[in-house]
Amino acid sequence: MLRLASIVRVAGFAAMAALAAGPDGAAASGAETLAVPFIIAKPAGDGPFPAVVILHDCSGLGPASSGAPWRWSSELTRRGYVTIWPDSFSTRGFPNGTCLEPDQAAAAPDVRVGDAYAALAHLRGLAFVDGSRIAVMGGSHGGSSTLASIVSTPANSARAAPGFAAAIALYPGCGRRYGEWGVARGREPGSPITGYRGLFRPLAPLLILTGELDDWTPAEPCRQLAERAKAEGLPVDIEIYPGAHHSFDSAAPIRHNANRVNFNAPGGRGATIGGNREAWAAARERVAEFLTRHLGRPNR
Repeated sequence: MLRLASIVRVAGFAAMAALAAGPDGAAASGAETLAVPFIIAKPAGDGPFPAVVILHDCSGLGPASSGAPWRWSSELTRRGYVTIWPDSFSTRGFPNGTCLEPDQAAAAPDVRVGDAYAALAHLRGLAFVDGSRIAVMGGSHGGSSTLASIVSTPANSARAAPGFAAAIALYPGCGRRYGEWGVARGREPGSPITGYRGLFRPLAPLLILTGELDDWTPAEPCRQLAERAKAEGLPVDIEIYPGAHHSFDSAAPIRHNANRVNFNAPGGRGATIGGNREAWAAARERVAEFLTRHLGRPNR
Protein backbone atom coordinates (compact mmCIF):
# COMPACT_ATOMS: atom_id res chain seq x y z
CA MET A 1 0.00 0.00 0.00
CA LEU A 2 1.23 3.47 -0.85
CA ARG A 3 0.62 5.97 1.94
CA LEU A 4 1.48 9.59 1.35
CA ALA A 5 2.48 11.06 4.71
CA SER A 6 2.59 14.79 4.30
CA ILE A 7 5.08 17.51 5.11
CA VAL A 8 2.36 20.00 4.33
CA ARG A 9 3.12 23.63 3.51
CA VAL A 10 -0.03 25.55 2.81
CA ALA A 11 -0.18 29.23 1.93
CA GLY A 12 -1.89 30.52 5.04
CA PHE A 13 -1.79 27.36 7.16
CA ALA A 14 0.03 24.07 7.67
CA ALA A 15 -1.33 20.61 8.41
CA MET A 16 -0.32 16.97 8.51
CA ALA A 17 -2.11 14.28 6.53
CA ALA A 18 -1.73 10.85 4.99
CA LEU A 19 -3.36 9.04 2.13
CA ALA A 20 -3.24 5.47 0.96
CA ALA A 21 -3.22 3.69 -2.38
CA GLY A 22 -1.38 0.73 -3.83
CA PRO A 23 1.82 1.24 -5.82
CA ASP A 24 -0.23 0.65 -8.96
CA GLY A 25 -3.01 2.94 -7.77
CA ALA A 26 -5.13 0.09 -6.38
CA ALA A 27 -5.80 -0.95 -2.79
CA ALA A 28 -3.21 -3.11 -1.04
CA SER A 29 -2.67 -4.63 2.39
CA GLY A 30 -1.16 -2.64 5.24
CA ALA A 31 1.86 -4.94 5.22
CA GLU A 32 2.81 -3.44 1.85
CA THR A 33 2.56 0.16 3.01
CA LEU A 34 5.12 2.63 1.70
CA ALA A 35 5.08 6.10 3.24
CA VAL A 36 5.58 8.78 0.60
CA PRO A 37 5.95 12.36 1.91
CA PHE A 38 4.13 15.15 0.16
CA ILE A 39 3.64 18.89 0.31
CA ILE A 40 0.40 20.80 -0.22
CA ALA A 41 0.11 24.50 -0.95
CA LYS A 42 -3.15 26.43 -1.26
CA PRO A 43 -4.31 29.98 -1.88
CA ALA A 44 -5.82 31.98 0.94
CA GLY A 45 -9.53 31.39 1.38
CA ASP A 46 -11.96 28.53 1.74
CA GLY A 47 -12.30 27.49 -1.90
CA PRO A 48 -13.23 25.10 -3.29
CA PHE A 49 -10.24 25.58 -5.59
CA PRO A 50 -9.09 23.64 -8.64
CA ALA A 51 -5.89 21.72 -7.98
CA VAL A 52 -2.75 20.44 -9.68
CA VAL A 53 -0.68 17.39 -8.78
CA ILE A 54 2.99 18.29 -9.44
CA LEU A 55 5.34 15.39 -10.14
CA HIS A 56 8.97 16.40 -9.52
CA ASP A 57 11.90 15.77 -11.85
CA CYS A 58 14.78 13.30 -11.32
CA SER A 59 16.40 15.62 -8.75
CA GLY A 60 13.54 14.94 -6.33
CA LEU A 61 12.45 17.23 -3.52
CA GLY A 62 15.53 16.82 -1.33
CA PRO A 63 18.76 18.84 -1.10
CA ALA A 64 19.59 18.27 -4.78
CA SER A 65 16.21 19.50 -6.05
CA SER A 66 16.14 21.67 -9.16
CA GLY A 67 13.57 23.90 -7.48
CA ALA A 68 11.16 23.64 -10.41
CA PRO A 69 8.26 22.22 -8.32
CA TRP A 70 8.53 25.20 -5.96
CA ARG A 71 8.51 27.67 -8.85
CA TRP A 72 5.48 26.08 -10.44
CA SER A 73 3.68 25.73 -7.12
CA SER A 74 4.25 29.42 -6.35
CA GLU A 75 3.01 30.38 -9.80
CA LEU A 76 -0.10 28.22 -9.63
CA THR A 77 -0.97 29.07 -6.03
CA ARG A 78 -0.75 32.76 -6.95
CA ARG A 79 -3.25 32.09 -9.73
CA GLY A 80 -5.70 30.32 -7.42
CA TYR A 81 -4.79 26.62 -7.56
CA VAL A 82 -4.07 24.16 -4.78
CA THR A 83 -0.93 22.11 -5.48
CA ILE A 84 0.28 18.82 -4.07
CA TRP A 85 3.78 17.42 -4.67
CA PRO A 86 4.40 13.77 -3.76
CA ASP A 87 8.04 13.01 -2.90
CA SER A 88 8.43 9.84 -4.95
CA PHE A 89 12.10 9.23 -4.22
CA SER A 90 13.10 9.69 -0.57
CA THR A 91 11.39 6.58 0.80
CA ARG A 92 12.25 4.53 -2.28
CA GLY A 93 15.96 4.81 -1.58
CA PHE A 94 16.83 7.89 -3.64
CA PRO A 95 17.01 10.83 -1.18
CA ASN A 96 19.26 12.75 -3.59
CA GLY A 97 17.22 11.93 -6.68
CA THR A 98 17.84 9.57 -9.57
CA CYS A 99 19.63 11.83 -12.07
CA LEU A 100 22.92 9.97 -11.59
CA GLU A 101 21.47 6.50 -10.99
CA PRO A 102 21.73 3.98 -13.84
CA ASP A 103 19.18 1.69 -12.13
CA GLN A 104 16.01 3.69 -11.46
CA ALA A 105 13.48 0.87 -11.73
CA ALA A 106 12.27 1.27 -8.13
CA ALA A 107 11.14 4.83 -8.89
CA ALA A 108 10.42 4.64 -12.62
CA PRO A 109 7.61 6.71 -14.20
CA ASP A 110 5.33 3.66 -14.25
CA VAL A 111 5.85 3.28 -10.49
CA ARG A 112 5.09 6.94 -9.86
CA VAL A 113 1.67 6.60 -11.48
CA GLY A 114 0.49 5.24 -8.13
CA ASP A 115 1.73 8.42 -6.43
CA ALA A 116 -0.19 10.59 -8.87
CA TYR A 117 -3.48 8.78 -8.32
CA ALA A 118 -2.97 8.62 -4.55
CA ALA A 119 -2.55 12.40 -4.59
CA LEU A 120 -5.68 12.74 -6.74
CA ALA A 121 -7.69 10.70 -4.25
CA HIS A 122 -6.36 12.73 -1.33
CA LEU A 123 -7.23 16.04 -2.96
CA ARG A 124 -10.78 14.84 -3.55
CA GLY A 125 -11.15 14.37 0.18
CA LEU A 126 -10.27 18.00 1.00
CA ALA A 127 -13.09 20.47 1.53
CA PHE A 128 -11.13 23.32 -0.07
CA VAL A 129 -10.56 21.38 -3.34
CA ASP A 130 -13.04 21.01 -6.18
CA GLY A 131 -12.59 17.31 -6.90
CA SER A 132 -13.88 17.62 -10.45
CA ARG A 133 -11.15 20.11 -11.41
CA ILE A 134 -7.78 18.44 -10.83
CA ALA A 135 -4.87 18.31 -13.28
CA VAL A 136 -1.49 16.58 -13.20
CA MET A 137 1.80 18.06 -14.40
CA GLY A 138 5.51 17.43 -14.15
CA GLY A 139 8.89 18.11 -15.72
CA SER A 140 11.47 15.67 -17.11
CA HIS A 141 11.12 12.45 -15.04
CA GLY A 142 7.92 14.02 -13.72
CA GLY A 143 6.84 14.79 -17.28
CA SER A 144 7.35 11.15 -18.24
CA SER A 145 5.44 10.16 -15.10
CA THR A 146 2.65 12.51 -16.17
CA LEU A 147 2.44 10.80 -19.56
CA ALA A 148 2.41 7.40 -17.86
CA SER A 149 -0.40 8.61 -15.59
CA ILE A 150 -2.78 9.79 -18.29
CA VAL A 151 -2.16 7.40 -21.19
CA SER A 152 -5.17 5.21 -21.89
CA THR A 153 -4.52 1.77 -20.42
CA PRO A 154 -6.91 -0.58 -18.62
CA ALA A 155 -4.98 -0.01 -15.38
CA ASN A 156 -5.18 3.78 -15.58
CA SER A 157 -8.85 3.71 -16.55
CA ALA A 158 -9.58 1.62 -13.46
CA ARG A 159 -7.58 3.76 -11.01
CA ALA A 160 -9.97 6.67 -10.62
CA ALA A 161 -13.31 7.57 -12.10
CA PRO A 162 -13.30 10.24 -13.14
CA GLY A 163 -9.54 10.70 -13.43
CA PHE A 164 -7.53 13.85 -14.09
CA ALA A 165 -9.27 16.64 -15.98
CA ALA A 166 -6.09 17.78 -17.77
CA ALA A 167 -2.36 17.05 -17.96
CA ILE A 168 0.79 19.07 -18.69
CA ALA A 169 4.10 17.36 -19.46
CA LEU A 170 7.20 19.56 -19.44
CA TYR A 171 10.16 18.23 -21.46
CA PRO A 172 9.11 14.58 -20.95
CA GLY A 173 10.82 11.53 -22.36
CA CYS A 174 8.58 10.75 -25.33
CA GLY A 175 10.93 8.09 -26.71
CA ARG A 176 9.61 5.30 -24.52
CA ARG A 177 6.51 3.14 -24.46
CA TYR A 178 3.21 4.55 -23.23
CA GLY A 179 0.24 2.30 -23.93
CA GLU A 180 0.08 1.84 -27.71
CA TRP A 181 2.81 4.43 -28.34
CA GLY A 182 6.42 3.43 -28.79
CA VAL A 183 9.61 4.00 -30.76
CA ALA A 184 12.05 1.76 -32.61
CA ARG A 185 15.71 2.16 -31.71
CA GLY A 186 18.84 0.21 -30.82
CA ARG A 187 19.65 -0.97 -27.32
CA GLU A 188 22.87 1.03 -26.93
CA PRO A 189 22.76 4.54 -25.39
CA GLY A 190 22.76 7.19 -28.09
CA SER A 191 21.17 4.89 -30.68
CA PRO A 192 18.99 6.94 -33.04
CA ILE A 193 15.25 6.46 -33.21
CA THR A 194 14.44 4.75 -36.50
CA GLY A 195 10.66 4.71 -36.35
CA TYR A 196 7.48 5.36 -34.41
CA ARG A 197 4.50 3.10 -33.82
CA GLY A 198 1.02 3.39 -32.41
CA LEU A 199 -0.77 6.38 -30.94
CA PHE A 200 -0.61 8.09 -27.57
CA ARG A 201 -4.24 8.05 -26.42
CA PRO A 202 -4.68 10.35 -23.41
CA LEU A 203 -7.43 10.00 -20.84
CA ALA A 204 -7.53 13.81 -20.56
CA PRO A 205 -6.46 16.81 -22.66
CA LEU A 206 -2.66 16.90 -22.76
CA LEU A 207 -0.24 19.79 -23.28
CA ILE A 208 3.47 19.09 -23.90
CA LEU A 209 5.98 21.93 -23.46
CA THR A 210 9.58 21.26 -24.47
CA GLY A 211 12.75 22.94 -25.69
CA GLU A 212 14.10 22.91 -29.22
CA LEU A 213 17.67 22.26 -28.02
CA ASP A 214 16.87 19.59 -25.42
CA ASP A 215 19.55 16.87 -25.65
CA TRP A 216 18.29 14.87 -22.65
CA THR A 217 14.66 14.30 -23.64
CA PRO A 218 14.67 15.50 -27.26
CA ALA A 219 11.75 17.40 -28.73
CA GLU A 220 11.36 15.36 -31.92
CA PRO A 221 9.78 12.24 -30.35
CA CYS A 222 7.34 14.53 -28.51
CA ARG A 223 6.49 16.33 -31.75
CA GLN A 224 5.83 12.99 -33.41
CA LEU A 225 3.72 11.81 -30.46
CA ALA A 226 1.64 14.99 -30.43
CA GLU A 227 1.18 15.44 -34.17
CA ARG A 228 0.22 11.82 -34.76
CA ALA A 229 -2.30 11.92 -31.91
CA LYS A 230 -3.74 15.25 -33.02
CA ALA A 231 -4.12 13.99 -36.60
CA GLU A 232 -6.45 11.32 -35.21
CA GLY A 233 -8.53 13.87 -33.31
CA LEU A 234 -6.99 13.17 -29.91
CA PRO A 235 -6.61 16.11 -27.45
CA VAL A 236 -2.83 16.54 -27.52
CA ASP A 237 -1.07 19.89 -28.06
CA ILE A 238 2.62 20.71 -28.08
CA GLU A 239 4.74 23.85 -27.83
CA ILE A 240 8.45 23.68 -28.71
CA TYR A 241 10.38 26.71 -27.48
CA PRO A 242 13.17 27.94 -29.80
CA GLY A 243 16.63 28.08 -28.23
CA ALA A 244 15.49 26.35 -25.03
CA HIS A 245 17.30 23.44 -23.37
CA HIS A 246 16.16 20.84 -20.86
CA SER A 247 14.83 22.44 -17.64
CA PHE A 248 14.01 25.71 -19.39
CA ASP A 249 11.81 26.56 -16.39
CA SER A 250 14.84 26.49 -14.08
CA ALA A 251 16.44 29.57 -12.54
CA ALA A 252 19.90 28.01 -13.04
CA PRO A 253 22.25 29.01 -15.88
CA ILE A 254 22.74 26.70 -18.85
CA ARG A 255 25.50 24.14 -18.31
CA HIS A 256 26.51 20.69 -19.47
CA ASN A 257 26.47 18.05 -16.74
CA ALA A 258 28.62 15.13 -17.85
CA ASN A 259 27.35 12.79 -15.11
CA ARG A 260 23.62 12.82 -15.80
CA VAL A 261 22.23 9.47 -16.94
CA ASN A 262 21.03 10.04 -20.51
CA PHE A 263 20.00 7.21 -22.81
CA ASN A 264 19.98 9.68 -25.69
CA ALA A 265 23.71 10.43 -25.30
CA PRO A 266 26.58 8.27 -26.57
CA GLY A 267 27.91 6.35 -23.59
CA GLY A 268 24.70 6.96 -21.66
CA ARG A 269 25.86 10.05 -19.75
CA GLY A 270 25.79 13.82 -20.17
CA ALA A 271 23.03 16.40 -20.65
CA THR A 272 22.69 20.15 -21.12
CA ILE A 273 20.34 21.81 -18.65
CA GLY A 274 19.40 25.35 -17.69
CA GLY A 275 16.77 28.04 -17.70
CA ASN A 276 15.48 30.20 -20.52
CA ARG A 277 13.67 33.37 -19.47
CA GLU A 278 11.62 33.69 -22.63
CA ALA A 279 10.52 30.06 -22.56
CA TRP A 280 9.72 30.23 -18.82
CA ALA A 281 7.58 33.33 -19.33
CA ALA A 282 5.78 31.82 -22.31
CA ALA A 283 5.24 28.52 -20.49
CA ARG A 284 3.65 30.24 -17.49
CA GLU A 285 1.07 31.90 -19.71
CA ARG A 286 0.47 28.77 -21.78
CA VAL A 287 -0.08 26.69 -18.66
CA ALA A 288 -2.45 29.29 -17.20
CA GLU A 289 -4.48 29.39 -20.41
CA PHE A 290 -4.59 25.60 -20.68
CA LEU A 291 -5.70 25.12 -17.08
CA THR A 292 -8.35 27.82 -17.36
CA ARG A 293 -9.70 26.19 -20.50
CA HIS A 294 -9.95 22.73 -18.98
CA LEU A 295 -10.48 23.40 -15.26
CA GLY A 296 -12.32 26.70 -15.46
CA ARG A 297 -11.32 29.92 -13.76
CA PRO A 298 -10.14 29.55 -10.15
CA ASN A 299 -12.37 30.92 -7.40
CA ARG A 300 -10.56 33.93 -5.97
